[in-house]
Amino acid sequence: MGRDMSQTAPSTASVAELAEALIACPSVTPAMGMVFDCLEGQLEPLGFEVVRFVAGEAPDGPVENLFAIRKGPEGSRHFAFAGHLDVVPPGEGWTSAPFMPERRGELLYGRGAVDMKGSIAAMVAAAREIPQEAGTISFVITGDEEGPARFGTVALIDLMRERGDIPDLCLVGEPTSVNRLGDMMKIGRRGSVNIFLEVEGTQGHVAYPHLAHNPITPLVAMLAELNALLLDEGTDWFQASNLEVTDITVGNPAHNVIPAKAMARISIRFNDMHTGARLGARVTEIAEKHGGTARPVISGEAFLTEPGTFSDLLADAIRTETGIEPELSTSGGTSDARFLKDISPVIEFGLCNATMHKRDEAVAVEDLEVLTRIYRRTVQNALKA
Repeated sequence: MGRDMSQTAPSTASVAELAEALIACPSVTPAMGMVFDCLEGQLEPLGFEVVRFVAGEAPDGPVENLFAIRKGPEGSRHFAFAGHLDVVPPGEGWTSAPFMPERRGELLYGRGAVDMKGSIAAMVAAAREIPQEAGTISFVITGDEEGPARFGTVALIDLMRERGDIPDLCLVGEPTSVNRLGDMMKIGRRGSVNIFLEVEGTQGHVAYPHLAHNPITPLVAMLAELNALLLDEGTDWFQASNLEVTDITVGNPAHNVIPAKAMARISIRFNDMHTGARLGARVTEIAEKHGGTARPVISGEAFLTEPGTFSDLLADAIRTETGIEPELSTSGGTSDARFLKDISPVIEFGLCNATMHKRDEAVAVEDLEVLTRIYRRTVQNALKA
């Protein structure tokens, strides 16, 4: 059955109840209002100063963000939790309403259960068990991670720099576990660049090709050369970079007309042997050789948090609470860790990702409780370091 969390005190609510309260707030990206009210109501009674603000304008804004901090003694270490309250659209075909959290057996169902309201609830539950004198804890929470992400975590980082509240370590609660909670953490991510290609031609009748210039022919040759590129063979921590053709557009409704323009799009996911700018320049050179143009749009650069003290702290906590040895990985797509790495060492770790972005998204209640203990243990030991 769904649960009414409106009268439940954050100081006594279970981690599952905290998660239910967040899930019950519809927050399809970009998230605004109610879900931030809920999180603020969970953090303020725990002694956190909560700052909320809206950044950006259409088409990629406005976006609501929240920064909360509970400062420890002067000179103490600062540990940041980071994440997002926005979710992808639920779609059709759910067994129960996606924004009416429901427990069935050992599972809690609802959009955002694993990505990532469940992790945020575990962060709140962990923070309330850590005394303020242990050190500084903050929450860096955006309403736009699943969307364009232009005015979310980037704007939060600007605020943190203005305030001088830069963490020593940052943990992002993305659902990184694969088969069991604790089997994988992310110590880095590949970069991402999308490149828009275009070739101008001269429109004409197909029976008179000498009076026209077909742009499809050079575009095909350009794509063939790009598709044949071997960018690298991977590194110790990263898989090989890959280039994929993701769209070809001509938009020619007539069978007897040579079109005036042909366009395509490629996407490159790259490791730390490259930068988005260098890859963009390389593709531009190939495009121009074939008489076309290229417009790169960089989503994020590759980064690696070298294995060491931070990953050891988290791995020790995972082993203690689950008995599992976590894999250190850089696989998968991008996350807001690509921004946070500019201000702090950052690692991602959270719930099992099997149902994220799917209908009937669900988390095991026991996993929420274990994740809370992992987070608590990690923060306590990190603040002592």
